[in-house]
Amino acid sequence: MMNKGLELIEAYHLFPVGLDKIDILIHPQSVIHSMVEYADCSTLAQLGSPDMRIPIASALAWPGRITTSCQPLDLALIGNLTFESPDIERFPALKLARGAITAGGANPAILNAANEVAVAAFLAGHIGFLDIVHLGEAALDGYCPSAPSSLDDLFSIDAAARSYTAKMIDHMNLRTR
Repeated sequence: MMNKGLELIEAYHLFPVGLDKIDILIHPQSVIHSMVEYADCSTLAQLGSPDMRIPIASALAWPGRITTSCQPLDLALIGNLTFESPDIERFPALKLARGAITAGGANPAILNAANEVAVAAFLAGHIGFLDIVHLGEAALDGYCPSAPSSLDDLFSIDAAARSYTAKMIDHMNLRTR
């Protein structure tokens, strides 16, 4: 669920409505990519086949549209759309992402960088799946730079957070040998 947490950070920065107005829903069919509730309580949803190329193409071409090689959405074939609220205890990455938003500064960038390094280590078989969240939390706790004031600052924070996380992974692997 770290990806959902990172999407929460993204939505928070793209849509300045306040963190209390942004919710996460678990939607197993992955057909609805986003929803917006308006003041009149109506909701507009962006639907597409469960393929991230569709919402990415939508964002890149906005306000226009571009052709994709994705399959068209067949709601009759899908049959049902289901939703549930996430269990924060079961999915601690969501709490971590909310905390990164609330803390502000470099924290969202640190969490993203740590996650990318941790996922790569998991895919390579160097760490366990649950270590991904623990490494994100450890990076947030152990690496505390000043808030970025430029793109160069952000790149430096990203590189340092990646290095910090890689060192933590190396240390973990040394302990288990």
